[in-house]
Amino acid sequence: MGLLTQGHPLDWEETKKYAQFIREHGIEQFIHIYKKLKDRRNDCLKWGDEVEFLMVRFDHEKKKVQLVLKAHEILSTLMEPENNNPDDCVTLWRPEYADYMIEGTPGKPYGYLPVHFNMVEANMRLRRQQGQQLLGKDEYVLSTSNFLRNGCPDFTWPVYKPTPSTSASASLFFPDEVIFPDHPRFKTLTRNIRMRRKSKVAFHVPLFIDKNTPRPFIENLSIYGHENNANESTPIKDHIYLDAMGLGMGCCCLQVTFQAQSIDEARFLYDQLTPLTPIMLALSASSPIWRGYLADTDCRWNILCAMVDDRTPEERGLEPLKNERFRLYKSRYSSVDCYISPDSAMYNDIEIVQDGDAFRKLIEHGIDHLLAQHVAHLFVRDTVTVFEEKLQLDDTQDTDHFENINSTNWQAMRFKPPPSNSDIGWRVEFRPTELQMTDFENAALVTFIVLLTRAIMTYNLNLLIPISNVDENMQSAQQRDAVLNQKFHFRKCLSTVKTPDTPCMASVQKTLLQDNECEHRLMTINEIINGSNEFVGLLKIIQDYLSNIEVDADTRCTINQYLNLISKRAAGTLMTNAAWMRYVVTNHSAYKHDSVVNDEITYDLLWKMKKISNGEEECPKVLPRMSSKTTLDISAAVEKENELEVKRSLINHYNNQE
Repeated sequence: MGLLTQGHPLDWEETKKYAQFIREHGIEQFIHIYKKLKDRRNDCLKWGDEVEFLMVRFDHEKKKVQLVLKAHEILSTLMEPENNNPDDCVTLWRPEYADYMIEGTPGKPYGYLPVHFNMVEANMRLRRQQGQQLLGKDEYVLSTSNFLRNGCPDFTWPVYKPTPSTSASASLFFPDEVIFPDHPRFKTLTRNIRMRRKSKVAFHVPLFIDKNTPRPFIENLSIYGHENNANESTPIKDHIYLDAMGLGMGCCCLQVTFQAQSIDEARFLYDQLTPLTPIMLALSASSPIWRGYLADTDCRWNILCAMVDDRTPEERGLEPLKNERFRLYKSRYSSVDCYISPDSAMYNDIEIVQDGDAFRKLIEHGIDHLLAQHVAHLFVRDTVTVFEEKLQLDDTQDTDHFENINSTNWQAMRFKPPPSNSDIGWRVEFRPTELQMTDFENAALVTFIVLLTRAIMTYNLNLLIPISNVDENMQSAQQRDAVLNQKFHFRKCLSTVKTPDTPCMASVQKTLLQDNECEHRLMTINEIINGSNEFVGLLKIIQDYLSNIEVDADTRCTINQYLNLISKRAAGTLMTNAAWMRYVVTNHSAYKHDSVVNDEITYDLLWKMKKISNGEEECPKVLPRMSSKTTLDISAAVEKENELEVKRSLINHYNNQE
């Protein structure tokens, strides 16, 4: 969720007075970080995942399931090991936006050893178990991106009613009591975004039209206290209406952060991973149901963008610019707008709105055009939360003003400078992936993206396409059954002059020599992942990389099972979570083919997901037979790796002697 500063938060009227102050000091802080650490080199590869679980309560008698508002009760217990012994934790826990969410990460980042891939699933499973142990009877930890009936009447336990006239979001559906209560940032952020925007956030999700869906479908919002003159609350035909930050930020996701060895490598990774963001979004699709209705989309991304959209009418282009500085074309939650490495500049083909004063200052202090443009583009935004105690800071020692804006630009990729006075290096965060119902799937997606980054760096690959095509791909990725039915812009030739001549890479070179009229073309997910006669496929590159490093047998077994899942999902022989959820709903005996997902259907679907995630039931439509060798104890493999490292050193020593 970003920076979690403690203190007294200011309301919007006070916050906006400090907007320029925080921008100016945020730029000063970035300049200081850059000058101090731009030459930092040789940080080791570290990486880690972030899983946001949700907690539910099953009422077996009424066949109803609700979100459990318990995060404020159990997080202190989950965080005890870190508080007592921060250097020796297996897991770390943080609050998230909603009181039904708990966010877990590994206690320590994973490193360069291949055996670390064998720990990911086991650590995720441990996190699930740790949360589960603190819940009551008929309460369970689940991993899925969106609760099917979030925003429906009585969707939480305890039950609270929305109060649109007094709540932070003014939502018809989402009570303030659902927001995590033990940190002031979340409710303040909600209220300040609405106040800055000068209206409620709002989004209309396309409805899936079934044979018995009323035509036209127009929601009756009067039961929620809807006022006819509230333009933002006016339903539109064949759409599901959403109106609260919590209906977006209350979704769960799967994110991966990488530490690079230098700022240059971090910028390279940021750019190379950007074209992959829509591909992973489509592969991980798991959000086909909103407020108890089947949607005609499969992902949460556009909903998130809309639910934190703080742009005023002027910034959205609805009114002429008068009081605002810029026309802003996207929400502060959005796809990436520009590449940041000098070699990528030619692919920045959309207008980059940027703070001119910030850009000039960054350039004056020796920061190159591409990185200065990226930071100045982030700083067109106002801060939306300010803590009174954190206004006056030492810009040479603190980074809170920079992070205040950097961490509330929720883009598909995030470039993360080192924190002040820490041993953490330059990092990038991969943010689009939807959460899956099993630890196996989540581990598979994480492993795939991390292995791909290693192959990209090892083989000096180039995945860049025009940034406008990435935007187009992000919209395609969210369509219903995008894995099967959509095509995506993707680079045809991934090799560069620095790419080694392995058999796998040679086939890529051949493509370049035979077909040089255009760098990219439209491909299916199957072609991108599994390859075709004209494209090598990302899995073949990963397998080539794995064949050239030493991997212990258990880890290779686990990795192969993960890659098998990715391959079959891309080919359409295994369903995405979204497609499977839609299948279960439309084949349920209580479903009336009217687009409505009622309490009974929700209960049965989530109970099935609970059993599948706990290994009590198989799901062959979504999962292969799972028997990975994942384990938290990798000591034997590490010892063997250390022995091999000693042998390599001795061989190098003797070779040098000769």
